[in-house]
Amino acid sequence: MNRFGQYQPNLRFNSWRYTIKEQRLAVSEVLEENPSLRSELPETQHKAYQFARLATAEETGLSEQTFPVTRPFSFGQMMDEHFWPE
Repeated sequence: MNRFGQYQPNLRFNSWRYTIKEQRLAVSEVLEENPSLRSELPETQHKAYQFARLATAEETGLSEQTFPVTRPFSFGQMMDEHFWPE
């Protein structure tokens, strides 16, 4: 099992896949309608990951240090419909 599959894999349900699919579509739509936002992606992704890291630690009860300090996936991976962090 890789390091990402170790975070509560028994609590993953189909809803997490649907949420990821939905968010990928939403991000694609926003970028399509506002192509100038692409230049802001690096900073936006960094900030969003820091918020997500804190929220995930709080929600799971796991230490914040459990999760990587920098986002572990590239934007391309996050948007790839065939990529699933297992």
